[in-house]
Amino acid sequence: MDLFQALVLGVVQGLTEFMPVSSSAHLIIVPWVLGWHDPGLAFGVALHLGTLLAVLTYFWRDWLDIIKGFFASLAARNLGQTLHRRLAWLIIVGCIPGAVAGALGDQFIESLFHSPNEAHRASAMLAIAALLAMLGALLWLAERLARHRRTLSQISFGDAIVIGLAQALALLPGVSRSGSTITAGLALGLRREAAARFSFLLATPIIAGAGLKEAYDVLQAGFPAAERLPFLVGFLAAAVVGYLCIAFLLRYLQRNSVNVFVYYRWLLALGIVLLVLLRR
Repeated sequence: MDLFQALVLGVVQGLTEFMPVSSSAHLIIVPWVLGWHDPGLAFGVALHLGTLLAVLTYFWRDWLDIIKGFFASLAARNLGQTLHRRLAWLIIVGCIPGAVAGALGDQFIESLFHSPNEAHRASAMLAIAALLAMLGALLWLAERLARHRRTLSQISFGDAIVIGLAQALALLPGVSRSGSTITAGLALGLRREAAARFSFLLATPIIAGAGLKEAYDVLQAGFPAAERLPFLVGFLAAAVVGYLCIAFLLRYLQRNSVNVFVYYRWLLALGIVLLVLLRR
């Protein structure tokens, strides 16, 4: 991988990890359209760690309070006296479905959609297009039918389980971690900004776990010197662009609907189908 490809894919990861449009799908689609090979595991680590740095940097005060709240709740043997105590346990409960799904299904999903040093299969691209369109439809329905009244402090443990189950579906490229969790949050009546904020907080441990596991795998297999500079470029691009996207999306959703992301998903799905047909 050259530095230009590393920069482009780092920017793509930063732009799409927190927008409800599926970063995993875009990291397949962009190389497919441009004729690049799958970037491989080592570069995927750079992108995961970059977006992890972005979300930790943006929410560092929240995470400091959540960690303090977790230990305070243990000491007091009480889960719900403050927002951050409740958030600590809500995040733990919400992460369980995603962690289980990742442990059981990650390798299988990788084998279906990722082909290192090979062109992506047309069937895989059509499956991604279908997932993009279907999640877009669900997001549109949630936006249209939602009441947008509940705040972050009103999330229950039942809500956290539902949103966590939605996050587990993000293993499939085209679903989107933020897309599925924001859709579930809206369907449960959360305000848009509250749904997005909880989505990002809930995603942090999952992104951290995936990044650290992949980093361990890379170190076990060996990290070629030629990949280190592209790794750094991709990491920094994903971190900077991801941070800016979080800030933008939280402000945007305070006054705007998610429909622009719905229309984008549908147009992208249509574009994939047309490209598959043209290449045949």
